[in-house]
Amino acid sequence: MVLGTTSGAGKSWLATALCRWYARQGLKVAPFKAQNMSNNARVVDGGEIGSAQYFQALAANALPDVRMNPLLLKPERDTHSQVVLMGQVSEELSALPWRGRSERVWPQIAQALDELRGDNDVVVIEGAGSPAEINLMASDIVNMRIARHAGARCLLATDIDRGGAFAHLYGTWALLPEADRALLRGFVLNKFRGDASLLAPAPQQLQALTGVPTVATLPMWWQHGLPEEDGVFDDRSRASGTVTRTVAVVAYPRISNLDEFQALKNVPGVRLVWARTPADVAGADWIVLPGSKHTSGDLAWLRAQGLDRAVAAHAERGGAVLGICGGLQMLGEALVDPHGIDGNAPGLGLLPLVTVFAREKTVRHRAATFGELTGTWGPLSGVPVVGYEIHHGQTAAHPQMAQDGHAVMPDGLAWQNARGNVLGVYLHGLFEDPGTLHALFGASVPTLDATFDGLADFIDTHFDAGVLAGLIA
Repeated sequence: MVLGTTSGAGKSWLATALCRWYARQGLKVAPFKAQNMSNNARVVDGGEIGSAQYFQALAANALPDVRMNPLLLKPERDTHSQVVLMGQVSEELSALPWRGRSERVWPQIAQALDELRGDNDVVVIEGAGSPAEINLMASDIVNMRIARHAGARCLLATDIDRGGAFAHLYGTWALLPEADRALLRGFVLNKFRGDASLLAPAPQQLQALTGVPTVATLPMWWQHGLPEEDGVFDDRSRASGTVTRTVAVVAYPRISNLDEFQALKNVPGVRLVWARTPADVAGADWIVLPGSKHTSGDLAWLRAQGLDRAVAAHAERGGAVLGICGGLQMLGEALVDPHGIDGNAPGLGLLPLVTVFAREKTVRHRAATFGELTGTWGPLSGVPVVGYEIHHGQTAAHPQMAQDGHAVMPDGLAWQNARGNVLGVYLHGLFEDPGTLHALFGASVPTLDATFDGLADFIDTHFDAGVLAGLIA
């Protein structure tokens, strides 16, 4: 099990690396995270799970399924989340107070973990936040209760780049009950920069205090190739080589599935910008409105920032605009919510569409082919694409405005305006599709398998000899 002293300590990528490392030993491996709070989700057999466990399953050469993340919390507001249990939305659990859910969901969580343990040689478990949040220990279902249930051998990772790493490690250890401390097999210093010899004698002193050795010092690795987890993303603008195209992705508060833009960081000549103000989109070639877990709320935020006017002005100048899922819904004329799912709101009016929110959620993989497109998006004409849908909204052409745009994919999955510069699609995963990347950029990016192998090689180099094998001995 991989625990962390804080959120952002490196649990997700380390668990992914472990999945691939153990799979390369010829073992049957599965990932597991009891509860994930994230608006980054993927469609799997049985419903949806957090993106991190989806990628961990791929790293393990396993078929992703809902048991790997039995409870997914998708924040819609600061004090409310949509609860997804075993891949399916539960309105009953979504309505319960946060602390009241634990005992209700524990049987399903424990059963999912037990089944995975029975079906595999190794299960790599990821914790959440910190296991030493003493205000949450009584209702814990994702950290030490899981560790105790599985008898897991635990690594505790910390982000040394933040400072105070040894205090974080010691403080976490000190706040754990003695029985839980006994499950800790090693400390991991993550994101280290500098001369590792300068760490002495701190690791030795820490082991003398706790009995737990420091088993790895992992150097800072800016571009490990995995998307960030839990809605945390790298704000730095990046480009490989000379910048030929700037893509501004609007980062509203309830942005979802932002991990699908990871590939753009690796496309030569593309500069990716996360935009929160009109100044951030100034000079962009493309503006992307990504998915949203609360479309009407994020649309209100967009207007409050003045980004609605900036997007409209960009489109009026002929600039390219792409809306994905919730972003497509925003580009239309109106959001209509008869069931209290998301909220009513006027849209941006850049596509002749109306979205009505349905009670049932559409969650599925889709393969489709673009029809005839014009203008900026013309290179996508006839391009097949594989992606996934996760949405409540059902979108159709406005009956009085159909001449202003047209469907460019079967079943209303994609729409383009008459001018050709505004495109809306329901499919997530466009930029993860090799055909789409080649059509739009004439480029290919490293495969996920190459990324997973790189992660496994990295930990193989930087963990003390024998530690990884010893964790499952």
